[in-house]
Amino acid sequence: MRKLTLPLALSMFLVMITLVLPSHLGAVASLTQAGSPESSEPPQTVIEAAPAAAEDLAIAQRLEGIFREVDGLAHVAITVDKGVVSLSGSISDDADASRAEAIAQRVSGVVTVETDFERDLSVETNVTPFVERIEESFVELLSALPLIAIALLVALAIALAGRVIASFEGFWKRVTPNIFLAELVATSVRVVFIGLGLFVALDILGATAVLGAVLGGAGVIGLAVGFALRDTVDNYVSSIMLSIRQPFRANDHVLIGDREGRVVRLTSRATILMTLDGNHLRIPNATVFKAQILNYSRNPERRFNFKLGIDADDDPAAAIATGLKAINAEPFVLDTPEATAEINEVGDSNIVITFHGWIDQRKSDFNKARGAAIRVTKNTLEDSGFALPEPIYRLRFDGSIGTGAIPSEPQPASTKYRTNETNRDVTTKVDTAREEHVDQLVESERASDGDSDLLDEHQPIE
Repeated sequence: MRKLTLPLALSMFLVMITLVLPSHLGAVASLTQAGSPESSEPPQTVIEAAPAAAEDLAIAQRLEGIFREVDGLAHVAITVDKGVVSLSGSISDDADASRAEAIAQRVSGVVTVETDFERDLSVETNVTPFVERIEESFVELLSALPLIAIALLVALAIALAGRVIASFEGFWKRVTPNIFLAELVATSVRVVFIGLGLFVALDILGATAVLGAVLGGAGVIGLAVGFALRDTVDNYVSSIMLSIRQPFRANDHVLIGDREGRVVRLTSRATILMTLDGNHLRIPNATVFKAQILNYSRNPERRFNFKLGIDADDDPAAAIATGLKAINAEPFVLDTPEATAEINEVGDSNIVITFHGWIDQRKSDFNKARGAAIRVTKNTLEDSGFALPEPIYRLRFDGSIGTGAIPSEPQPASTKYRTNETNRDVTTKVDTAREEHVDQLVESERASDGDSDLLDEHQPIE
């Protein structure tokens, strides 16, 4: 009975453990969850900092490994003390020193960097890298020769196309007002195509950035040159404006400022005049464009005028009628518009009359006609009894000074000079024909070099 009871007891104990232990473990887990925070992550562990000496050693080793891989920095001495990196040794140039300092500053844990480099002046250190760079550049150039050749061929082809287009002189002359602008447009076409060819060639070589730098530098240089050559640029622009809006024609008699002559030609830089005494006069176009221009040839009819004085006691109306009759009798004076005259000034001893007459410049020379009119008017007035007074001087002698003789009778202050002499022939004709020698000189000059003339009969004239 006792033997049977023991196994039974052991079996019941095992069953109780099996039933009670899981529920006990669940209760323990529940208590644990109720007493812990919402997060079930394990607590963070704190990593203690390494000793300062170990950190300095790590920085030094890291820099040594980097410097061994960089050309020119393999022999740099490195010392680290509490995060302060000291670099020393010999280097080839300042660029290596700056690079070493920049690398050291980027390493974690570095507080500051101090350098104490010495320049390495050895031939091998300084010359060898240069020779190596030259060799590398030469090898790269040799390998790029086919591509460079293609780029040059493309650039030359584009530039040649521009030159062919610009060579169509007849087309550019038809689409532009004159030959000067035609040449300017043709030159611009050539320049544009050359620039386009250069851009395409650099794009093939992958060097368009170089073109940007060149254009930027050219812009600055162009601005400086523009200020230095502003007078030349001003003259060039004036030439363009004069060639478009021409103020005169060839062989016109003009007065430009205070310079008078006949127009020979208008070039891209200056206006050429033939002075009335047969000399060449070259005036910059900038001066011509800004100056007052008096063109005597625009209207063939031109008025001359002159002044004559008569005695204050004479009748000015009668003198005017007599003078106009003499002027109108001259064949070179036009009937329409007719000659006129007016009293210009009344002085103490004379009356000044201004006479006007018109001539046709195509038939009569202005200066000759004016001189002939003065001659015939003066002679006619004198022969008609009108006095042309001379200057009168009145002398006063004080009897208390000296013992000079004093006239016993006072003399008249002025006397009228009248003459009825007939020894002058007022009917004598004077040659007033137009002077053509200067015209012939101008035509000869134009015939010898007429291609450079920008004057065009088909262009509007101001």
